[in-house]
This record gives sequence, structure tokens and C-alpha cells, in this order.
Amino acid sequence: MKTRRGELYRNPAQGKIAGVCAGIADYFGWETWLVRILVVSGVLFGMPFLILGYIAAWFILDKNPKIPSKKAHAKYHRAETSSHYQSNRTQEERDYQYVQANESIKVKARVWQSGEPPKQAFHDIRRKFGSLERQLQGIEQYVTSSEFTVAREINKL
Repeated sequence: MKTRRGELYRNPAQGKIAGVCAGIADYFGWETWLVRILVVSGVLFGMPFLILGYIAAWFILDKNPKIPSKKAHAKYHRAETSSHYQSNRTQEERDYQYVQANESIKVKARVWQSGEPPKQAFHDIRRKFGSLERQLQGIEQYVTSSEFTVAREINKL
């Protein structure tokens, strides 16, 4: 039975240099550190063509369009602490929040597989439910406000 993995992309958000090893790890479902160790070991043990392959992959592979950049990640966390967070977000920050809210949490069974240890997975689930709770509270505040009532009455006209 053949499984479909999808396309191979670079993952600069998880990468150290260009995200090539992180992209390969995502493609095969392995941990990024394992791919990095294999590449560095290969270079050290007499396979210098891996350096050329890495540089070629850096230029050939596209960035993963589903994964936000490190810049968006940093902007999101800076904006999250400000008091005007909801109203002053850029599209890039909203995209990052959407990806974070809708990404699935994978728990790994083996140490070399991609995913999270159970403790980290529970932490991420708690974070997601906290985010959903804050969004729901914002919706409830708006629906019970006089601003919503006025807007609804204007729309009826």
C-alpha cells in the first residue's frame, strides 16, 4: 500500500540555516534533530557532496506556504501582549493565529518520529482551549453589548 506524503518544501520556521533538514523531516515524518545528525555525520564521515546537495536544495525547494515565517511568529507574540491586540493585527498575524489554532497535535510513539511528547501535547491542547475560550468571551461580550443591538436594529431597516 502506497502512502502519499505530499510535496517536499523547506521549513524555515523550524530550520537553523535554511530549513532544508526541517523540510525533509516533515516530508518523512521524522524528528528534525535526527535529520540534522544524519547530514552532519555524513559530511564528517566523508560525504562532502551533502553540502552541495544542501545548498542546491536551499535554492531549489520552495518555502512551505502552510507554515508562517519566524517574523510572523515574533510579531504575533509581541502583539498578543499589547492591549490593542485584536484590533491592530496584520493579515500575517491573523494567518499565523489561524494556522496555530487549526494545526493538529501529533503525539509521537517513538523517539525518532515527529510529534510531541504527551506532556507537551497536553500543554498545547490547554493553550488551544484557552485561546478558544478568549475568542468565545469576546463574541459573548459583543453579542450582549448595546453596540450589537444598535447594529442589528440598523440592519433591519
